[in-house]
This record gives sequence, structure tokens and C-alpha cells, in this order.
Amino acid sequence: MVAASAGNHAQGVALAARELGIHATIYMPIGAALPKLEATSGYGAEVVLHGTVFDETLLAALEFAERTGAVMIPPYDHPDVVAGQGTLAFEILDQVPDVENVVVPVGGGGLISGVASAFAQLAPELGREVRIIGVQAANAASYPPSLAAGEPVSITTAPTISDGIAVGRPGSLNFEIIRRTVDEIVTVTDDETAAALVVLLERTKLVVEPAGAVGVAAAITGKLAVTGPTVFLLSGGNIDPMVMERIVSRGLAASGRYLIVGIPLPDRPGQLATIADLIADANANVVEVLHTRHGNGLQITEVEIEIHMETRGPTHAEHVLDQLRAAGYRPRVGG
Repeated sequence: MVAASAGNHAQGVALAARELGIHATIYMPIGAALPKLEATSGYGAEVVLHGTVFDETLLAALEFAERTGAVMIPPYDHPDVVAGQGTLAFEILDQVPDVENVVVPVGGGGLISGVASAFAQLAPELGREVRIIGVQAANAASYPPSLAAGEPVSITTAPTISDGIAVGRPGSLNFEIIRRTVDEIVTVTDDETAAALVVLLERTKLVVEPAGAVGVAAAITGKLAVTGPTVFLLSGGNIDPMVMERIVSRGLAASGRYLIVGIPLPDRPGQLATIADLIADANANVVEVLHTRHGNGLQITEVEIEIHMETRGPTHAEHVLDQLRAAGYRPRVGG
């Protein structure tokens, strides 16, 4: 058998193949998250890295299946895959029987089309409709233009931390189901997703990969208008620790808790100490300091320092900036 996946589908197919004693060839994008790559090969699958975006990876897997006769296990665009994903609806009802909204990450559309079709069929038995909302990464949001066009359309995806849902074209079967059964599709930026990962780590103690956190990102940014019991599907925890470190830093910055400022200063002794005192008086914590005489726009008599500091949120960060401005400095956010 053969499959294409950024990582989660890959692991499922690899494990199933091992249990059935079948050889599996899994195509994954170049740069796939290391934990996904290692887990897939650890289950005994042959991993082939191909393509910088998932659509290229999927095409290579389809060509391999045609060339070799291997059975293709589609990642989302197949009735059996949709039916399997739909079993999540029963798990949700077991745990949250009064659920009114379900928020689902969306890539090609397999997960949400399965969940949405299941809830649509269960509506008469439940005596109510459950609202289904999909969330896509803004850099790989193929469904909004497809729904507007009335048919699946291909987009050029941009790099995104949500690699698990970075798909440039909706599945044909998935599109038709989503068009009929999903109430809304919204998008979130990578910064918003990074901030959501920080919230999940701090408040729920859950390690979630970016693709699984987009629903929470939509919620904390106010992009969802929901009331009543709401379920967020956190669809994956396969995140490289090195990537997590960068994303957490990005998330802290996006949520106003990690502030980077560049400050031009007169090139004379004591200026750094003065700046440090101002920041300390504002109760921020300096993490890193960089010093240069070669910044853009600097006068010959000036230097620039770039200060990285921890703050307690947007209001506190603005207070720190106000303190610096009140002392006559010109802080530039972002360094």
C-alpha cells in the first residue's frame, strides 16, 4: 500500500500495515516534522520524502500507485476515510451529550466532512442540529475561495506552521459534504495559532501541534460566534520540540508577553544602565541585549540596542514602552 501525508495519516497507515503484515510506502513532504517522520518509519513503513508542499507529495504517491499497482490509501478524499472520521461524532456525544457546536481543523476536509455528515444524520435522533465550524490556516485556506466558486479550486499555499492542514485543494468528495453540512469556515494566522499553543500549554497542560490548535486560535481571537457547549477537536500532538521552542517564543510575542524593542541611544557611557533601570522600574524582565553601531538611520554619534524582555501582556508591554518614551527614548517594536 502507499499513502501521502504530512504525518498523522502516515502514522495510522504505517501502523495498520505493520499489524496486517503489509509493506507500506509513505510519501511525506520534505521538512516533515521529525516526530512524525520517526514514528512513521518506526512502525516499519518505507518513508519517501518528496515535495515542498503537500500537493506535490500527494501527486508523487498517486504516480507511485499507478506505476507499481500499490493500493493508495487516500488521506481525506474517500468514502471510507470520511466514514472513519465520522466516528468522532459518537465519541463527542459520549463525552458531551449536550454539545451544540463542534470546531474542527480543516486541510483537505476529511475530518470535518466525516464529523459534519455524522451529526447531520444524527440530527433527527438528537432533536437538534449541531453547528459545525471549520478552521483553516490563512496561508493554506483553500475552502473559502472554493465555496465562493461553488467547486473545488486550487490555491498556492504559503509556508505555515500548521503543516498538518496545509493542503492546496479541497477533496472533491469532502467539498460536496462540507458545502451541504458545514455552517462556517474561518481562517487564522500563524501568530494567532502560536498564541493558542501557548494558551493550551499553560491553561490545559496539553501539547498540541499547530494544525490541531487552529480552532482554539479562532476562539481566543473572537472569530467564532458560538454559545452553548462547544467542542474543539485538537487533532494532533506531533510537534518537534525544536519547532515548539520557536513557536512558543512567537506565541509569547503575539500575545504581548515577549517584547522586542530597538532603541537608538547616544554613544556615551551609562546609557544602557539608564535603560535597564527604566525597564526594571516598569517590572519587565530583560532576557537578551544586542548592541550595534551599524543600524539603519543611526547617526554617527548614536548606537542602537535591541532588548528582548518578558512582559505580562499587551497592557504591561505598552506601559514599558510608555516609560521609555516618557524618558525621551524612541523604542521601535520588533527590533
